[in-house]
Amino acid sequence: MSDIAAPHTERMKRSVANLKDEFNGIRTGRASASLFDKIRVECYGDKTPLAQVATISVPEARLVVIQPWDKALISEIEKALQKSELGLNPSNDGKVIRLAIPPLTEERRKELVKQSKTLAEQSRVAIRNIRRDANEALKKAQKNGEITEDELKTAETALQKTTDTFIQDINKILEDKEKEILEG
Repeated sequence: MSDIAAPHTERMKRSVANLKDEFNGIRTGRASASLFDKIRVECYGDKTPLAQVATISVPEARLVVIQPWDKALISEIEKALQKSELGLNPSNDGKVIRLAIPPLTEERRKELVKQSKTLAEQSRVAIRNIRRDANEALKKAQKNGEITEDELKTAETALQKTTDTFIQDINKILEDKEKEILEG
C-alpha cells in the first residue's frame, strides 16, 4: 500500500519545495541573496547562475553587493541584472556591483501578494492532482488484486491526511510570504 503512495508523497514534497523556490524570487522590500537564484550570466559562451561567478552579500537591509570573481564579467553581470524582472538598477565601480533595494510601493506590494496567491493556488492544484493520480493507482492496484478493499480505504484515508498536511504547509508558506511583502 505505502509502496504505491510513496512516489506521490515525494511529488508533493517537490511541489512544495518548488513553491518555496518561486517565492524566493519574489522581491520584498528587503535585500536577500536568494533574489538572484534564477539570474543567469553570459559567461565564457555559456549561461551560468550568478552565484557561480560572483559572491553575493547583503551588508545592509536594503543593499546587495555583488563581487565577481573575474572582473571581466562585471558588464555581463550588470546586463543580466538589468534584463531580470527585479526592476533594480545596478551601479558598479569596476570592482563590485551595488544594488540598492528601493522600498516597495503599496500598489506593487498588492501585485506581489496577488502573484504569491496565484503561485500558492497552482501548488495546491498540483497537490490535488497528485492525490488524484495516487487514488487512481490505488484503485487500479485493488482492481488487480494487489491490495484488498480495506487496504484501499486505509490508503485513501492516509493519502487524504498527507494531502491536507501539504495544503496546510502551502497556506503557511503563503501567509509568511504575504507578511514579508506587506511589512517590507
